Amino acid sequence: MIGNQRARHLLFSISALLAFLFVTFRSSAGQTRSPFLGSVPTGQATGTTIELSLKETFARALKYNLGAIESGQNTRAAHAARLRSLNALLPNLSARISGALEQINLRAQGFNLNFPGVRIPTLVGPFGVADARAYLSQEIFSWSDIQNLKSASESERASEYSYKSDRDLVVFTAANAYLLVISDMATVDSVGAQVKSAQTLYQNDLDLNKEGLIASIDLLRARVELQTQQQRLIAARNQLAIDKLSLARVIGLPNGQEFQLTDSVPYAALAGITLEQGLNQAHSTRPDFLSAKAQVQSAELARQTASAENYPTLSTATNYGDIGSPNFGASHGTFSLAVTLNIPVFQGSRVRADKLQADAALRQRSAELADLGGRIDEQVRTAFFNLQSSSELVKVSESNIDLANQTLAQAQDRFRAGIADNLEVVQAQETVASANQSYIASLYAFNLAKISLAQAIGVAEQSALQYLGAR
Repeated sequence: MIGNQRARHLLFSISALLAFLFVTFRSSAGQTRSPFLGSVPTGQATGTTIELSLKETFARALKYNLGAIESGQNTRAAHAARLRSLNALLPNLSARISGALEQINLRAQGFNLNFPGVRIPTLVGPFGVADARAYLSQEIFSWSDIQNLKSASESERASEYSYKSDRDLVVFTAANAYLLVISDMATVDSVGAQVKSAQTLYQNDLDLNKEGLIASIDLLRARVELQTQQQRLIAARNQLAIDKLSLARVIGLPNGQEFQLTDSVPYAALAGITLEQGLNQAHSTRPDFLSAKAQVQSAELARQTASAENYPTLSTATNYGDIGSPNFGASHGTFSLAVTLNIPVFQGSRVRADKLQADAALRQRSAELADLGGRIDEQVRTAFFNLQSSSELVKVSESNIDLANQTLAQAQDRFRAGIADNLEVVQAQETVASANQSYIASLYAFNLAKISLAQAIGVAEQSALQYLGAR
């Protein structure tokens, strides 16, 4: 029965691993890499190791991160769309100077006059015409264009809020990459200490084995533990190098630039904010929520724009100039002024289609706003849950490190006294290593929960350093 259970457990583990690898491969092959994980590398590598603080990391990320750059350009595009809508309501003024040499066929124009004894030519010219003229046209009133301008203005405001939200996401991404490197550095230091401890144990066992005081199995066990820790150290250093590359990509460091972190971000409790305060602040200041509200307002105005396509419009067209033949020496001023009232009578199904499309877009934006409100509530509550649980995990992990070190010290004493073999020492070393890794992971999770909370309530860019306890 026990063998069958172990077999089923092993099969489940293998199936889970294969499923994870399949999902990972499919995600990497079928999805585009997020622009917030990329940047525009700027400058040349100095050839020396530069120092990188958390504050400098955020500043570089906000300036060079690809997601921030693309979001800023989207805001410019929204501004251009508003200017285009405004242009329909502004006067259009132009000027033209022309000179022409003309010959007119009167018969071709319908003038076919015949008088007895009088010969009337059918061709007139050639003669010169000079004309200098200014043209002015203006949409005096168009409710559809007015509403369209208001809709474009709301879209621009929504884009500006989206840009602010994306900047918060850039800060979160940069903070996560920075914290991950800190965690990797701590892992390298911890595993390095375990390697030294295993090296000491192996050397002691080697001496004792030569003296015939311990069996060869103890020496082999110590050597396996040493090599296991060495393998972990190699993997930890490799992971540190990879995560440093990821951090450099996020913030746009020059390719190949070496750097070291200056902030360690130790444990610091976050106080001064409650769940209710966080929820209220998120719904009142979070940029993506304000952007969604502006998009709903823009959609409502777009629907009014479609309805106003059936309304009359009033426009004017004016020109004034000086025309003469053959030149301006014999010219005279002329002008034209026209006012047009356009009354739509039948426009087919176009207006109905525009109204239907605008109404569908409004319903979609309204549903997205409601969904975002619920998602914000979930994200803020989740951030508080993670903050509380990770804080407790940090405290428990600290206690476990002390207990594991005490266990290791007692195991070493028992081994020196000959009461036990080195199996207890090896197991105690593994316990210390596991306790250290748990502490590093819990501290990373705690700091990440704090920056996640800052993003969830919409203050990551303004308060990330304060939340992380850095300057």
